[in-house]
This record gives sequence, structure tokens and C-alpha cells, in this order.
Amino acid sequence: MTKIYYFSATGNSLWSARRIAQIIKDSGQEACELIHMGKELQKSEIIAEADAVILVFPSFAYNPPLAVKKFVKRAEFKTQYFASFVTFGSSPLGTNGKLKRLLKKKLNCKMFFGKIPAVENYLAMFGTPTKETIELRTGMQKKATEEAAQNIIERKENDVRTFTPFSSFISLLFILGTKIFYRFYQVSKTCNGCAVCEKICPVSVIKIKNGRPVFHYGCECCQACVNICPSRAIQFTRVRYGTPGYCHPEIQIKDLM
Repeated sequence: MTKIYYFSATGNSLWSARRIAQIIKDSGQEACELIHMGKELQKSEIIAEADAVILVFPSFAYNPPLAVKKFVKRAEFKTQYFASFVTFGSSPLGTNGKLKRLLKKKLNCKMFFGKIPAVENYLAMFGTPTKETIELRTGMQKKATEEAAQNIIERKENDVRTFTPFSSFISLLFILGTKIFYRFYQVSKTCNGCAVCEKICPVSVIKIKNGRPVFHYGCECCQACVNICPSRAIQFTRVRYGTPGYCHPEIQIKDLM
């Protein structure tokens, strides 16, 4: 049995997690189970027990999402093989190194750390990706995801640097920012109260009140709500109302709920 734990905002990591699971199943070697990290964090106890435990998640400012770090800190790992694959738009830099540092005293088994290029979804900094960019990056993602699955099947091992001062500095600034970023989300009068933002928030910090979303402390600033709102009614800093968003072309909104 292989258990694949994923964290996904706009579907990139979910797509790769699903594809890895399918390739492993098609190899005929073992069964696979996909598990949402956000849902696991709602449990009082997290036991990650399987022949192989895999994490698939995005890089946020060269750092694993806070929810992923919480998952790793709380989880009790019972496995002979561990692998992590970080999806990224611009660069993951020291993301896997920071994860390995968290795992140092928790795991004593074969480990592999990989990275998977994907479409950049942080609209506030990079803007809406073009059709050409999406086609290019999803093609790169497909190839890298297939290689990731093969590395798991073959139980490959590797190592990564845990000393990442530049990544640590940038990620610290971002983490400090997340403590106040949730206050910068604004909702347009065009919001129809469909609650999609509430249902897709991977850390469940958006709540519908009086027919409108309210953003709470704990927001990862993953941009899922800004990207996927059907009414384009959520604004965040320079991402104005109506700005086209991004969702992985092979992932539907219902898949993220």
C-alpha cells in the first residue's frame, strides 16, 4: 500500500498526486490511497502508515505550506519508504531542504526528494498565465510527474541540502505576511454567495456569513479563492475584480472541494 498525502490550491499538486497514484496502480505493484492533508489535520491523531508514504505539495515562497509543516510535525510516520514532490511555478529553491529538516528526527528510512514544474498561480505577483504558458508548463509537469512515479516504484533515494539561508529569509517574510494577508481580501457586490471559496479553501479559513465570504486568520495566501471564484468577485492587492484566474486544466472545481 502506498499513501499519497497532498495539499493543493488550484489543482497542480492534486493532478500530480492523482497521476502518480494511477501510474503506480497501472504498474500492478500495489494499491494507492489519496489523502487530503487539510482533512487529516482535522483529526486528533495522524498516523501515516504504509509501505510507502508520499507527500505532494506546492512551494510557497521557497517553503512548504504551513499546513504541510503542521502535518509533518503532528504525523506519526510508520513506513519503510518516504518521498516528497514539490510543485512549483518559478522555483522551489530550498523547499525540500526545509522539509527534510523537519523530518530529521521523525524518519529513519529510504527517502527521496523531488520537484515538479507546474503553472505559476500567484496572480498577485506573476499575473494571469497565458494559454501558451499553461500548455508549456503542464507538458513539463506531465513528464516530471511520470518520472516521479517511476522513482517511487523503483524506491529511489537521494539527498537535499538542509542549509538554505536565502530560502529561509524569503519564507520568513512570507510567513510573517500571512499573519495579516487575510485582511487584504475584498469581496465585490457581484458575489452571489455560491460558497465555492469556502469549499475549496484547503485550510478551511473562509466562512460564508450573511451570504458573503469572510476571511479568517490562518490563511495560507494560496490564492485558490482568488483564482477559482466563478464570479471573479474576490480582490487581493493588485489582483482586481474580474481578473482571470487559473485552475489546472484537467482539474474541476468539484475536485478541490
